Amino acid sequence: MTLLPLLPPGWPLHPEQPFTAEQARKAGVAHLLPRLVQGRVLRRLVRSVYIADCVEDSIDLRARALALVVPSGCFVTDRSAGWLHGAPMVLAPNEDVLVPKVSFFRPSDAGRLRNGLCVSGEREVSRSDLVEIQGIAVTTPLRTALDLGRLQRPDVALAGLDAMARLGVFSVPELMSQVERFAKRRGVRQLRELAPITDPGAESFGESALRRRWYAVGLPRPRTQIPVLLDGVEIYRLDLGLEEILFAVEYDGALWHGAAADRAHDAERASWLAQNRGYLIEPFVASDLFGPTQNAEASLAVLFAHARETFAERRRGIVY
Repeated sequence: MTLLPLLPPGWPLHPEQPFTAEQARKAGVAHLLPRLVQGRVLRRLVRSVYIADCVEDSIDLRARALALVVPSGCFVTDRSAGWLHGAPMVLAPNEDVLVPKVSFFRPSDAGRLRNGLCVSGEREVSRSDLVEIQGIAVTTPLRTALDLGRLQRPDVALAGLDAMARLGVFSVPELMSQVERFAKRRGVRQLRELAPITDPGAESFGESALRRRWYAVGLPRPRTQIPVLLDGVEIYRLDLGLEEILFAVEYDGALWHGAAADRAHDAERASWLAQNRGYLIEPFVASDLFGPTQNAEASLAVLFAHARETFAERRRGIVY
């Protein structure tokens, strides 16, 4: 095992199999976990469950991790269910680093579980709302989407809806057809607002949040992942926009757009698209969408008006 030289001599646990903090405590090595995680020798899969950082992620691995902490008679829900189904975008920014608590529930009237590892309670589900993955009961992708859309804060809710739709297991019309199941229940008003604007084309939490602000100012329905072709070959893809007026906006997250070389590439790309395709493209970053300096909604309204006013002029200058 190539990882063993990185671990303390005599490491008592199999690092390529999920193990819990309690198992590490009983083995006398729990005090070493923070240092090994910080050094990227181990990583946390879910709250209080660890694995060697070199082990490739998979649905099977996620199921084995959850099996260590989900009690009998419970089913996995919400963002934990989305994660188990393979939709990591259901996690809010940094939750892949901070590792949220596992969300699992019991059927109605079975009682709430209370501990520091989980978000738990009782939830009414039908038999068709549940599936089994490697022995773990979990809400179906569609039921997971419906719960995310009504029970999470708006940005996380829309990102969760987008991520679950991106799995390709259900369509947006199917999602919308189930909304009124939750009439008069908590969060249904939000679900009614977000389900129709769900889009499987969104590829990040930031893109979903930006699209929600787009709709907040009443702009027309955008296309996501707009392809830009050269001699029939796709050379660029734009996050979201309106092809009919050559207007697009993009979310530049720090992971892929934070380095100076990334920013230079983005500027070169935007310049080419403006000169050769007539596109008006505006990038947005996290501070535009979140926090005290957020201004995305006002900016989008101004940009859309400018795009409409300048469309004819920009179209005349297109070079193919």
